[in-house]
Amino acid sequence: MKRDMTKVLLPDHQAFSDAIEAMKRYQGAKDTGAPPEEVERLRILAESLFQAINDYQLRTLGGPRYTTH
Repeated sequence: MKRDMTKVLLPDHQAFSDAIEAMKRYQGAKDTGAPPEEVERLRILAESLFQAINDYQLRTLGGPRYTTH
């Protein structure tokens, strides 16, 4: 499989900004004592955004893909 480096997400890509903002919202909710359900929702959202970036980068670079069985 040929690697297409032009499709790699760079650190200034909006996807990274979105993931970082989601992590900040999660941390803020934890720090302010938000309800546990809200904290967990924000944690899952932040983790899923970072996982999506990771999966995309791995696919773009021809690495192993994350799969569930």
